[in-house]
Amino acid sequence: MSDISFPNEVVTRSLLRLVTVPGVDRPAALITLDNGLDHTKPNTFGPGGLTSLDAALDEAFAAKPAFIAVTGKPYIFCVGADITGLPLLPDRDAALAVGRLGHRVFARLKDSEIPTFAFVNGAAMGGGLELALHCHYRTLSGGAAALALPEVSLGLVPGWGGTQLLPNLIGIPAATQVILQNPLMQNRMLKPKQAAEMGIADVLLEPADFLERSLEWAAGVLRGETTVNRPEVDRDMWAGVLYFARQTLDQRLHGAVPAAYKALDLLETAKDADFAAGTAAEDEALADLVFSEELRSGLYAFDLVQRRAKRPAGAPDRGLAREVTKVGIVGAGLMASQLALLFARRLQVPVVLTDLDQARVDKGVAYVHTEIEKAVGKGRMDKGTAAKLYGLVSGSVDKAAFSDADFVIEAVFEDLDVKKQVWAELEKIVSPEAVLATNTSSLSVTAMAADLEHPERVVGFHFFNPVAVLPLLEIVRGERTDDATLATAFAVGRQLKKSCVLVSDAPAFVVNRLLTRFLGEIFAAVDAGTPPELADSALDPLGLPMRPLALLQLVGPAVAHHVGGTLHAAFPDRFGVSDNLRRIAESGRPVVVDDQINPEVVALLQVGDQPLTAEQVRQRALDALASEVRLMLDEGVVAEPQDIDLCMILGAGWPFHLGGVTPYLDRTGTSERVTGARFLPLGAASLPA
Repeated sequence: MSDISFPNEVVTRSLLRLVTVPGVDRPAALITLDNGLDHTKPNTFGPGGLTSLDAALDEAFAAKPAFIAVTGKPYIFCVGADITGLPLLPDRDAALAVGRLGHRVFARLKDSEIPTFAFVNGAAMGGGLELALHCHYRTLSGGAAALALPEVSLGLVPGWGGTQLLPNLIGIPAATQVILQNPLMQNRMLKPKQAAEMGIADVLLEPADFLERSLEWAAGVLRGETTVNRPEVDRDMWAGVLYFARQTLDQRLHGAVPAAYKALDLLETAKDADFAAGTAAEDEALADLVFSEELRSGLYAFDLVQRRAKRPAGAPDRGLAREVTKVGIVGAGLMASQLALLFARRLQVPVVLTDLDQARVDKGVAYVHTEIEKAVGKGRMDKGTAAKLYGLVSGSVDKAAFSDADFVIEAVFEDLDVKKQVWAELEKIVSPEAVLATNTSSLSVTAMAADLEHPERVVGFHFFNPVAVLPLLEIVRGERTDDATLATAFAVGRQLKKSCVLVSDAPAFVVNRLLTRFLGEIFAAVDAGTPPELADSALDPLGLPMRPLALLQLVGPAVAHHVGGTLHAAFPDRFGVSDNLRRIAESGRPVVVDDQINPEVVALLQVGDQPLTAEQVRQRALDALASEVRLMLDEGVVAEPQDIDLCMILGAGWPFHLGGVTPYLDRTGTSERVTGARFLPLGAASLPA
């Protein structure tokens, strides 16, 4: 038992029942983790939950069952520690005690003489996955929505055995991917099939009768009819993998994420240390990190992504949304083709692409078909689903194909006159209720709809590239966009599994406006005579996901130059026009080659003789960011600072370890120095709301 407690812990109780399993001479002890709430409130472990599991294990061992199995409530196994309680711990000793309690309770499953099984029926993250790793055997449902050890993304490390058990189960390369690489890549989750292939689970079972099949499988193991073969871990490559991982972290994060380096050290320990020593090292690492600024930042960012993103501020009543039974896409280029695949996969309705000629249409449809084939080849899509998607996506050179579409989105050249012409043509074809959505990255939605008979059904629907990866969708309300259109846009965004943020119709909206202002300082420094390599590396101490010139290449110099021109026209005093950026865009040359700035691009530059230091470049970029955030909030571009933070995290990859943009600027004193005030009240970004 433990004297530690988390205020307001929703205790996940461990409910024990003895079940009869055919072919086994004694009942099995089945422990179900259940916090008493539905699947939208997942099971977590605080001290109360760990104590309940400890008591259930006492009962289970006393019953002398044939085996002990742990499973979860419907759709959820357990998503880990109750992280909201960690920052409330009074001191380091309390943090150590939490780590030790989890280790002690979970170790009972690992050290048991009675066979132990984890029946992972649903989402298993963090401490939930670590609990499963302590069991002797693991079954996994093909319907499990999320599998991960995401702690590093929050500023922590897997603290209940994950760093010691996982590499010794699946090998150091795969363990490094799960513990380090995936959390730092927008907290990427494992799919059940991938987890099974790695060896995290011993068998993958269908979700429909998962528990029954798991019990049968466990009985087969006990009777010796089912043999679990686990390949021997290659220990010779251990040091080399970790050396390469450390180099990668240095190049990408530049020491900015202490948790990542702690995790590396623990993975190194796992090679030779006994389990008790390894878990003691985890306890110490956890205690060091619990009171760090990175954890508080990570928790703030996590709360935005998990809660605010699911309840968008300002979104209209869902009941106003219209049904969408067919989608039209104007254009058949790369962005349009990506959208076609996304809409078909998520909405499961007919999607039709149009373009100026048949060759372009055919190329767009072929792209979709190729991507479907790739997904099948990689095992990410079954052939039945693929066949259905092939049938849903079609193309036409005649916009009359949109006559029965409920939702039409354009992805044509970023020119206001071109887009206005598209909508003028379409308004004569589609029904008066059809939603007209624009994927514009910077142009005015209001101006685009100004000449239409029904401007109220035009809405901004701004995706980020690559469409399948970045989760943000900026939904832009024009001056005359009505609630039914807006509600439909949000409903479609949810169906597409995007995180939607409502933004007003301001130039470049949120992400592109802030990135253009922020990175504009980098290009201005180069224009002034700062060596490109120095200007490009000036932001390294922040640990951003990529350097400015690599980001420029991802966005596309032509797109960046166009957005910059739009913002210069709107705000000439703050957004300059870089002739060097224009030259790069016109050259068509890659900005970065093999992670190095392209010398051919450097040769194009015409620069001054007033170079800046790295510190000056970095401070000017942060000052510009603070200034622009304040102006955007004053203009009402979004409801609150948290929405700006959410947009930058999900649309620009702003790191969790920095928290949101606004708390980072507050924490560094930049907000008050530049704008005279903080963006958030003191303490507002220290803990989840």
